[in-house]
Amino acid sequence: MLLVLKSWASWQTGSVAMLGSLADTGLDLFASLVTLYAVRLAGMPADEDHRFGHGKAEALGALFQVVLISLSAIGIGWRAIDRLISGEATAQAELGIGVSVVAIVATVALLAYQRVVIRRTGSIAIEADHVHYQSDLLLNAGVIVALVLEQLVGLRGADPAIGIVIALWLAFGAWRASSRAIDQLMDKEWPEERRRKFVEVASRFSELENLHDLRTRTSGHRDFVQFHVWMDPDLTVQQSHDIIERLEDELAHEFPGTEVLIHIDPAGHVDEPDNPLAEADEIEKLEDAP
Repeated sequence: MLLVLKSWASWQTGSVAMLGSLADTGLDLFASLVTLYAVRLAGMPADEDHRFGHGKAEALGALFQVVLISLSAIGIGWRAIDRLISGEATAQAELGIGVSVVAIVATVALLAYQRVVIRRTGSIAIEADHVHYQSDLLLNAGVIVALVLEQLVGLRGADPAIGIVIALWLAFGAWRASSRAIDQLMDKEWPEERRRKFVEVASRFSELENLHDLRTRTSGHRDFVQFHVWMDPDLTVQQSHDIIERLEDELAHEFPGTEVLIHIDPAGHVDEPDNPLAEADEIEKLEDAP
């Protein structure tokens, strides 16, 4: 509905700010469809060809959206600069303002519905979308300000100037989305605070010593963790298994949806890792922290 209204208003008014808002709405629609497909694909269980699941489909979908957003920002910026040079004026400010008010009301309703969904599901994808649609309120308000300043106040050049601001905002959003997607594709480690909390849970088990070689990553809605621990070499396989089972249950409670892989070393054993960070003693680091 908003796409049709803004297309009509953009054609009637010639406003660059409205054009930017139209482009953002079009991208929202397309991005939602891409996100829907990516989230559905990412939620598929692991299969023989994708043993770690399909979680990175979300990051690939995000990068595809980034390309579209970047191209849109360039086009809007070029149109705004052309308008500044030519001095072409906008028309029918009341029409553009009316359409923007409708867009604001619709966006507020969508945000309210998204908050309900986030509370019920805890969806990270919807939460990110929620933040994005909050910025749409600013974009629609910017259109109103541009039309008021240029036509009702008589401040020439206000509309293309705000169009440039919208283009820069879209470019910033593309950069922010790309950095998050690239972090996931590159298997970036969890934030230090979350890693610390994970080690704190594991350190509750007195049978474990020297938690080391901790590696974490996120793929879509799934998290993956692997680490080594020292255990008493005199324990039986069954005893060691039971301890690790209790640890995995505790970690699953504190970090739901996380796949954990634990390697047991006899106490005192030191690997010869290729990675110089691999043998870092995480529990010792935790104890030494202020």
